[in-house]
Amino acid sequence: MAQKMLQKILIVGNGGREYSIGLRLKKDAQKNRSKDNENLTLFFAPGNAGTKHLGINVALSKNQDLVAFCQKEQIDFVIIGPEAPLVEGLSDELREQGFCVFGPSQKAAQLEGSKAFMKDFVSRHNIPTARYIQTSDKAKAIDFALSLPLPVVIKASGLCAGKGVIIAQTYDEVKQTICDMLSGESFGDSGKCVVIEEFLSGYELSVFGICDGKDFVLLPPCQDHKQLYNNDKGPNTGGMGAYAPTPLCDEALLQDIADLIFEPTLRGMAQEGNPFCGVLFAGIMVVQENNQKKPYLLEFNVRFGDPECEVLMPLLQTPLLEICKAVESQTIKQLPIQFAKEYCVGVVLASHNYPFGHSTPYPITIQSYDENLGEVVFGGVSEDKQGRLLASGGRVMLAVGYAKSLPQARENAYKILEAIEFEGRIYRDDIANKAL
Repeated sequence: MAQKMLQKILIVGNGGREYSIGLRLKKDAQKNRSKDNENLTLFFAPGNAGTKHLGINVALSKNQDLVAFCQKEQIDFVIIGPEAPLVEGLSDELREQGFCVFGPSQKAAQLEGSKAFMKDFVSRHNIPTARYIQTSDKAKAIDFALSLPLPVVIKASGLCAGKGVIIAQTYDEVKQTICDMLSGESFGDSGKCVVIEEFLSGYELSVFGICDGKDFVLLPPCQDHKQLYNNDKGPNTGGMGAYAPTPLCDEALLQDIADLIFEPTLRGMAQEGNPFCGVLFAGIMVVQENNQKKPYLLEFNVRFGDPECEVLMPLLQTPLLEICKAVESQTIKQLPIQFAKEYCVGVVLASHNYPFGHSTPYPITIQSYDENLGEVVFGGVSEDKQGRLLASGGRVMLAVGYAKSLPQARENAYKILEAIEFEGRIYRDDIANKAL
């Protein structure tokens, strides 16, 4: 009996990450064109004004509504993009109803949902990480923080959309930040337990593992650009750009990351009864010790990063859906995952008030550009009544360039960026400079 081809896919989320996942699935279907995959239908919940051109947007967000939609539409596969639905147990509810899902269980998602859980877990399993304390006790938090040299890292334990980390430069700032978090003033309930860490000096990497509970495959290492302004100045954001692969991570360092961080994490999660299936995203700090580069784990995320996803998807040559299916069937090691021998650079264009507050929606114009240079990814975009595209979110879109060399990929990204206009747009013009 012939195996049923997957035809209806639901992508949960509304950002650039979800758009780039949908775009990859569409391109895979076109490349491997057959009668079956010509009928590929993508649904986005809730999607954005850009995803409308890849599939069908459905205005749903609650778990029970999404499960009911999958039942009604007979969805073949669900890909969960953001962390919040994973932490809220959407993958468990879908699996209980017999649906195939790409995304970890609620218990496994605690690796991102609770920084306190994550730090205690990695400490139990001897995974290299910064010295820390996790507590809801103000006096304990302040005493430990004052014992550390400046600067001091203070994290809200819960989900904060990538903005729950403060690097305090003075002890007065340390005390004020801890008080603001624990009182709920800074991050609400997400900050009512804090993690205080020593500051590690080095450079950051974003490393992603596709995990099936027992085995994993690492994707090309990326580097994100968190701060709002050039030269890593200004406040933290969800990410202002990324590139991959980064030459700052050679094969030896990547093997250390696999051996010291990913392997014990998968083994430990399985031993504790919470096998991890999906994308495990390790934020790594590379520290120079005794003339050697040593990777330390900063944090885990349990989904593709945004904007890292947007620079990984164009490099993927193995069909994305095959990878998702291999995770679900626990056969990831049997699937040869291949990547283009290219570089990819993504530059975020954000609204003028990002990340400080909401911005006025402004019309977007996109001039024609050479599509061989790369692609445009839509994130915080909406439509007005006339169907015009509006810049309505914080991180509005990405200009993504690819090429055989990193300098050319960077040049291509900024060429595409020049074709995009909306009032008040902001962006960094130093993406990938650290590697160049």
